[in-house]
Amino acid sequence: MSNHEGIKYSHQELVDKSNESIAKVKDIVSKDPKRQKYHFMAPAYWINDPNGLIQFKGEYHLFYQHHPYSPKWGAMHWGHAKSTDLVHWEHLPIALAPSEEYDRDEKGGCFSGSAVDDNGILTLIYTGVILENEIQKQVQCIAASADGITFTKHAGNPVISEPPADGSWEFRDPKVWKHHGTWYMVVGSCKNEKGKALLYDSSDLYNWDYIGVLAESDGSQGLMWECPDFFPLGDKYVLIVSPIGMAGHKVIYMVGEMDYATGKFTPERYEEVDHGFDFYAPQTFLDDKGRRIMIGWMNSWDWMPWFKSFGPTTVNHWCGAMSIPRVLSLCEDGRIRFEPVEELKNLRRAYHQFNDVKIIPDSCNVLEGLQGDSLEIIAEFDLNDCDADVFGFKLRCSSDYKEKTLVTYNTKTRELLVDRSESDAESEGARGCQLEVKGGKLKIHIFVDRSSVEVFANGGRVVMSNNIYPHPSSKGVDVFSRRGTVNMTSLDVWELSKG
Repeated sequence: MSNHEGIKYSHQELVDKSNESIAKVKDIVSKDPKRQKYHFMAPAYWINDPNGLIQFKGEYHLFYQHHPYSPKWGAMHWGHAKSTDLVHWEHLPIALAPSEEYDRDEKGGCFSGSAVDDNGILTLIYTGVILENEIQKQVQCIAASADGITFTKHAGNPVISEPPADGSWEFRDPKVWKHHGTWYMVVGSCKNEKGKALLYDSSDLYNWDYIGVLAESDGSQGLMWECPDFFPLGDKYVLIVSPIGMAGHKVIYMVGEMDYATGKFTPERYEEVDHGFDFYAPQTFLDDKGRRIMIGWMNSWDWMPWFKSFGPTTVNHWCGAMSIPRVLSLCEDGRIRFEPVEELKNLRRAYHQFNDVKIIPDSCNVLEGLQGDSLEIIAEFDLNDCDADVFGFKLRCSSDYKEKTLVTYNTKTRELLVDRSESDAESEGARGCQLEVKGGKLKIHIFVDRSSVEVFANGGRVVMSNNIYPHPSSKGVDVFSRRGTVNMTSLDVWELSKG
């Protein structure tokens, strides 16, 4: 439902219609056995990028790209939820609907952005998108709320009405922060087939001056930089971007130095944020505990044809979820560590422990029938006396083991891998990354939910996020090795529940 039907609706009327659309199906959606148990999802229909992550007046707020009329991408709205613990979320009314001449388009709408606390006013900065003369125009806009729930769009929108000469109309996803009393904004763009992050500043959030190109692709880092995020971490600055056109699906981070006098960020290294198939458009925020927390969309445009179903859940009126929240810290070697937030421990219920388990080739049912579709798994393997070529976990196994997801480590190639080739009838492929093990001890931390597997290794230096869609009855968990033995010194498993 939108203004494209020829009727002029106010913003609040469109918000109300969107909420009514969700209300009609949310109870049906909640009964789908593939719905995640503890990952954040919209009540129904389509969800993609996290937006506007902020802790405001003591509560965590999560906004998100949302199409409230179907489980497919469409005219973008902003969904909204809040939490006191990053685990239990309260769904709130939709915050933004595409209602104005600068954001009212079936192939556009209210694209991604960020949120700030402007002297007690929760303020959203987003990209409005319309199609004009066959050109998709992207402009930067503001909406504000005194109560943190109902948002009013700024009468002077757009606050940035066109891209600078350094960019193009691919000009979106503003991330805003304050430094020494001045507001700064970084916007994703491109020119001459190079992704760029463009920098602006403002004294009041509403009047912006262009500074210049904060950073740009070296030619190998994508044609367009979506969803830029820029922030200090330790004694460095970090730029995170989701590149379009980079070889392989990647979200990358760059660590380096920022010079506010020149408006230039100088990267010293870059790495992948997440090595799985399903992690895109992450955003971070700083909470009152001093933690830099990241949440990403657990799906991806890059490896799928445009408008593919994104999994079998669309037939049940929903699609998409967010990753678990992760805390970022800077390692001594300049890389970033991503670790699950401590609050996830509140989900732990029944506990299973195994110690000093020798895993031999072709063994089966080593874990004595352990089962679950929502689990936290922490395992440590001793590689000092290991002669196995490959070892790891079988997750979400059917009783005949024909359906399973593998998390493996190859001692010869030193590669950690998640293999979904037998996960279900929908998922495909395997994806991995290099993982050097120091001191002969490999620690793997896994979060399993009904439709996903997230793997953390080396204390969060390596992360892999993947969607899977096994049959609800496929709940088996086991360990295995190939062409040799390995000793699992410890295994801690918790069944997870919000109840």
